Amino acid sequence: MSFEVAIIGAGPAGASAALFTAKAGKKTVLLDSDQSITKRAWIENHYGAAEISGPDLIEIGKKQATKFGAELVQTKAAAIVKTDGGFRIETENGSFDAKHVILATGLSVDLAESAGVQTKPGTEPRIKTVIDAQPDGKTNVPGIWAAGTVAGVSVHTIVTAGDGAKVAINVISELNGERYVDHDVLKA
Repeated sequence: MSFEVAIIGAGPAGASAALFTAKAGKKTVLLDSDQSITKRAWIENHYGAAEISGPDLIEIGKKQATKFGAELVQTKAAAIVKTDGGFRIETENGSFDAKHVILATGLSVDLAESAGVQTKPGTEPRIKTVIDAQPDGKTNVPGIWAAGTVAGVSVHTIVTAGDGAKVAINVISELNGERYVDHDVLKA
């Protein structure tokens, strides 16, 4: 199947990115290996939520993304291969083609490194290696972006979710050829 955006990882960064790309009308696939570290979290510092379990936050995020049309596939990505039109993501459940790939793989840089994406030492406690991403999310491989913990931002869910949204807006802007803003207004 062919998509405009493939997002690998459905934790706060990945699901937030998928929510934005899908809501913007971009054909989006969200590949989830169900290994997010957020699944072990109890969260009392996420704006807009008094308190929430990590598993509940992840489920809500995935539901928000699919509500707007993101296709959620439970699978583990094994490789990213460059193609004429972008990339092919090889998974345990088949392959997915996409023009852009957003890596939101949390603590894991193996997939990124195997695709030729540059990494660097992490600065967060216990995070040894991260993707060497620009502030907008771009990596050294055009068309591959990084968001969240794997991109070197703080592991806090509010930060990684915001980073996923930021990177998605940058991908949407590149696809559209102009700066994208998603701003809904209260109905009277």
